Amino acid sequence: MELITLIIILALTGIGVGFAEGLLGVGGCFIMVPVTFFVFTTMGFSPTMAIKLAFGSNLLVVFPTAISGAWTHTKKEAVWWKAGIVLGACGAIGTLVGSTITSQLLSEEILMPAFGLVVGLGALRMLTWKPPKIEEEPKTEPLLWACWGFPIGIICGMLGLGGGVITVPVLAIALKFKMHHAIGTSLSMMIFTSIAGSIGYLINGLSVPNLPPFSIGYVNLLVWACLAMTSIPVAQIGARTAHKFPARQLRYIFIAVMFYVALKMVGMFEWLGLPI
Repeated sequence: MELITLIIILALTGIGVGFAEGLLGVGGCFIMVPVTFFVFTTMGFSPTMAIKLAFGSNLLVVFPTAISGAWTHTKKEAVWWKAGIVLGACGAIGTLVGSTITSQLLSEEILMPAFGLVVGLGALRMLTWKPPKIEEEPKTEPLLWACWGFPIGIICGMLGLGGGVITVPVLAIALKFKMHHAIGTSLSMMIFTSIAGSIGYLINGLSVPNLPPFSIGYVNLLVWACLAMTSIPVAQIGARTAHKFPARQLRYIFIAVMFYVALKMVGMFEWLGLPI
């Protein structure tokens, strides 16, 4: 496949990622990882190297798009910054730990199904969750936020996730945030976890030989540029669109996208012979 074709695929993916990030409060890595993994393997790199490059490069894309989306949600008064900063700071530490574990110890055979499993479990929990009849006040204890932030960060670092597919369900279900506030606050947390994760993959990949051109460690700057240049402005469109949807519709959109990606990453469609 020609380089220009791959660049177009990445740019179009960036549009979808930016819209999903602003609309649903997710980093979009669960969309980017399958696409960038395909790009790197098409270029002839091993699956294990390709998945780590996908994780590191995609986390760096999340950083500016999370800022863009969080800014728009802030103007809609849908970001609880105190919670986002506490979750993000603790999550960043966990993300550094998780990215180091993956970079040094894990292979594609483990990472691909694990990625799909985590996304699928998050979707299943969101599907089965029923809002309480009497609306509860959100949990306001910083220590509780910190206790959630660190393990979320470890999972995000290990699986190259910005964290929204985990954080939004945690905020909405465990911490009782309203759906719009869960989405906005998730984006504020991802500002911290995404940059920490990309730094982790960059540092741990510096000594790896035969990386693709324009790579610094497991972060490929060409892939980052193709995705970021389209996702950053579109994230604001997605964020504005989110406030035109009822919370219930947002939740079902979120669940449908998560289920598709989960099944794709665990290989279910390939096993069934479905070309989707």
